[in-house]
Amino acid sequence: MSPAPTTRPIAASYVPRIASARVYDVAIESPLDHARRLSARLDNSVLLKREDLQPVFSFKLRGAYNKIAQAPRAMIERGVICSSAGNHGQGVALAARKHGLDATIVMPTTATPIKVEAVAALGGKVVLEGLTYDDANRFALELAARTGRAFVHPFDDPDVIAGQGTIALELERQWGGRPPAAIFVPVGGGGLIGGIGAYVKERYPEVGIVGVEPFESASMAKSLYAGAPVTLDHVGTFADGVAVRRVGDEAFRLAREVVDEVVLVSTDEICAAIKDIFEDSRVVVEPAGALGVAGLKRWLEQNPVRGKTLIAINSGANLSFGRLRHVTERAEIGEHREALIAAEIPERRGAFLAFCEALGSRNVTEFNYRYAAGATARIFVGVSLARGEDEARDLLATLTRRGYPVLDLSGNEVAKLHVRHMVGGRVPALEDEHLYRFEFPERPGALLAFLKAIGQRWNISLFHYRNHGSDYGRVLAGIQVPPAERADFASHLAALGYACWEETDNPAYRLFLGPADPAASPGSTA
Repeated sequence: MSPAPTTRPIAASYVPRIASARVYDVAIESPLDHARRLSARLDNSVLLKREDLQPVFSFKLRGAYNKIAQAPRAMIERGVICSSAGNHGQGVALAARKHGLDATIVMPTTATPIKVEAVAALGGKVVLEGLTYDDANRFALELAARTGRAFVHPFDDPDVIAGQGTIALELERQWGGRPPAAIFVPVGGGGLIGGIGAYVKERYPEVGIVGVEPFESASMAKSLYAGAPVTLDHVGTFADGVAVRRVGDEAFRLAREVVDEVVLVSTDEICAAIKDIFEDSRVVVEPAGALGVAGLKRWLEQNPVRGKTLIAINSGANLSFGRLRHVTERAEIGEHREALIAAEIPERRGAFLAFCEALGSRNVTEFNYRYAAGATARIFVGVSLARGEDEARDLLATLTRRGYPVLDLSGNEVAKLHVRHMVGGRVPALEDEHLYRFEFPERPGALLAFLKAIGQRWNISLFHYRNHGSDYGRVLAGIQVPPAERADFASHLAALGYACWEETDNPAYRLFLGPADPAASPGSTA
C-alpha cells in the first residue's frame, strides 16, 4: 500500500477538534509501558499504550464521552441510544450517567455476558436485538427515530473520532521528544486509527501509521485497496471488537490521508500476542486489544529492522473467561512454539516407542491415535519447539529421513479447530460424503436449530461441534449429498443464514476422516 499523502486537509481539520476534546471527566491518561520481554525478543523498543486500563477497560469511552459532552443539551435531553457489541456501550452508559441522561444500549443476542452485565452495571438499559451487530444497529436507529433519542455512533462521527484522537495527544507527551518509527492501531470501523492518525501525521508526518485487522475482517484493507468503502459478506467473530463489515465513511476519508499500510493477522497470531502482553504486563487483553502487538510482530517479519521504537495500542481487555482455553491452545502455534504434525506409523507393537524416539527430547504436547485395521496407523502429534519454524522444518526432515510420511498441519484451520479432537480410524468409502465447515451465532438452542436446518433429507456421517467461548459456534460435519442435490443443499442453508465452507479436499480430512481409498472420495467442486 502506498504511503499516506503529504497533503491532508481532512486530517488538518481534526487537530483542533482533538485538542479541544473533552474526555478526562471519565478517562485516564493511560500509561505508555515498555514491554521489556517483547522488546528483547524482537530487538526493538516496543511500547504498549495501555487503553486496557481505562475505567471500562477500553478506549471506547473517550469518543462516547466527547460526543455526549460536546452535544447541545436540547439534542440529548430525551436520552441517548447506541448499538454496540459491548465496549462502546459501556462508554456511552458511563458518559450518560455522568451527565444524568437515560441511556439505551442495543446489543445483539450473541453479545458475551460479561459485556452485557458491564453495560447494565453502568446504568445502561440493555436491549438485546438480532443475531449480529448489524441487526442491533438497524434496530437502534429505528428506536432513535421513534423516541427522539440522540444516536451515538461507535466510530463514524467527528466528535467520536476526535475523542479517540486524544490518545495521540498523550503519546506525544509520553514518548519524550523522540517520535516512534511506527504506531500499530487495531482497526474495526476506523474511528481509532482515524483520530490517532490525523493528529500524528499532521505533527509528525515521518511516523508510520499502521492499521491491523484480522484476515477474516479486513474491511479497511479491502476498502483502501478498492478506493471506496467495501461491505464484507461475512466477518470473523474471534476478535469481536473489530468485527465490522463496513468501515465508516468519515473514518475512511481520514484513513486515506493518514494510514500508511494495513497489516492482516491470523487468529493464532492474535492469541500469541495476548500471551506476549500477559508475559510483560500480567494483564489478559481481549483479541481486538491484542491486534496492535500482533500486527507489530507481523510487520517486523516483513520489515526486519532493529533498534527502532514501535508503539502498539492495547485497545481493550473485555475478555470472556470462557475464551481463555481457545487462546492458550492457539498461542503456541501463533508463536511458532508448537508444531502440529500428521504422520503414518506401522500398525505393530513398538511403533509408538520408535516414533517418540525419532522425536528426540522434544516435549510432546498431545498425541492422538486410534486403532485402524490395516498395516498403517495415522496419528496426530503436537510437539513443542524451542527454535520456532526452523526447528519445525528440521523435525519434519528428520522424520522423513527415518521413513515416516509426515504432513505439517500447523496452519490447517480444520485440523486445529476440529480434527485434533476427533482423530480416529478411517472408514470405508461413504457414497456422496462431503465435508463441510459451518458457523452460526451461539445462543441457547443454536445447535438444535442448526440440526433442524439440515433436517432429515441429508444424512450426517460425521459431526464435531465445539464451543470455546466465542460468539459463534463452529461445526465440522460430513454430510452425504448426492451430486444432483449439491446446489439445493448450499442454497437451502444459505437461505437460513448459515455460513458454510466445503473442506472435502482438506488434507486433514483425507488423512484421518476420509475413505480408506482416497480415489473413492468425491472431489470438491466448491
